[in-house]
Amino acid sequence: MANSNRPTSNIANVYRGTFVHSTQQTALQILEDELLGVDTDGKIAFIERGAELDRLSRTFGFSPTEVTQLAQHEFFMPGLVDTHIHAPQYSYIGTALDMPLLQWLDTYTFPVESNFKDLKFAHSVYSKVVKRTLRNGTTTACYFATIHTDASLLLGQIANDFGQRALVGKVCMDRNDSVKHYKETNQESQEETCRFIAELLNKKYPLVRPVVTPRFALSCTAALLGQLGTIAKDNNLHIQSHISENKEEIKLVLELFPESESYTDVYLKHNLLTDKTVMAHGCHLSDEELVLFRKTGASLSHCPNSNISLCSGMLDVRNVLKHKVKLGLGTDVAGGYSASMLDAVRRTLDTSKVLTIQNPEYDTLNFEEVFRLATLGGSQALSLDGQTGNFEVGKDFDALRVNVAAPGGPIDLVQCKEPKILLEKFLNLGDDRNIVEVFVAGRKVVPFAEPTTE
Repeated sequence: MANSNRPTSNIANVYRGTFVHSTQQTALQILEDELLGVDTDGKIAFIERGAELDRLSRTFGFSPTEVTQLAQHEFFMPGLVDTHIHAPQYSYIGTALDMPLLQWLDTYTFPVESNFKDLKFAHSVYSKVVKRTLRNGTTTACYFATIHTDASLLLGQIANDFGQRALVGKVCMDRNDSVKHYKETNQESQEETCRFIAELLNKKYPLVRPVVTPRFALSCTAALLGQLGTIAKDNNLHIQSHISENKEEIKLVLELFPESESYTDVYLKHNLLTDKTVMAHGCHLSDEELVLFRKTGASLSHCPNSNISLCSGMLDVRNVLKHKVKLGLGTDVAGGYSASMLDAVRRTLDTSKVLTIQNPEYDTLNFEEVFRLATLGGSQALSLDGQTGNFEVGKDFDALRVNVAAPGGPIDLVQCKEPKILLEKFLNLGDDRNIVEVFVAGRKVVPFAEPTTE
């Protein structure tokens, strides 16, 4: 990749220090004493050796005295990408984890989500989840909202106001026998989805886009699934849903769609499996289904906290990667009890080790591979890797400034460590106290304050 572009816009900020990121070829690349310049459009203008300071300052027209120097135990890493999170479920995060998936939905999730027709309530919850995820280092989030169009539009506005990159989906479901008032008619779902898409795109938010969101096959008729596939195709939009999370769910899907050969085939038949599709979970997908994912370019979101918390299953990440399926990580709030992508990293490693306990020949994931899944892998899963995911020139500067030795933080450093060890400590032990600054598209966001825009 090129390390710099000829200047086409002014340089806003230059940083010097250690940068860690992933590339397509390398799970972890460590760049020490590097200079990175961000232009006034929030894009990375150059990333080159620190020894090139004088030349770069002349070429790009900045003063060497204006360079921000990182401290000894600091580094920059790409922002974390949460490929699957239910924003309304943040209202009961950390509770209600005593049932398997389908009973959990009927007992807790659907009744709570039905309350989001109240925009005041929606504003309170959505503001909290966006602020919390940003503070946790999530610069990009793929959100499920609810069936309520105006509340879903509000979530898009809040993400924009706080400066988070987001895909936001109004949930579509014309089947729900357990909470009868929490569903739409087929016509309502189509019309409101189109209204949601049109109004959100009309806002021209720079970092927020709509995503077509059938909740999952059990909550949608075949007619609605087909119509949503057409809407996504006609508007060139992302698609998100759930797949093969729980064995009971899979059994019911195959009974409901007897003409389909598999759960994956249900979505394929309705044009919902594209290179802009992300499906959550996939714990029980067959190799044949993974081949379909690879052929269509669809991706998976691995949500290990939720998979364990709801006793759904364990995704064999190594097998997914072997099939060359795009894969990112998700918190899956509130089936997952943490809104931190650092937790998703840790639970991914834990799940891989459990699979190794079950089969000592299993090829256990290492932290470098999981780091890539949480950053570049997530951007690839959301088809946003042309804009974010690592520190390539031309991409937006979505980044976390991390101080492993932050005062009052959870990490005790006995002695100075090399950058690889500092990153490993942060991933295993760190929390928001170690995240000094959060940048999205070059702009420093302040997630613990109120937004500056109306």
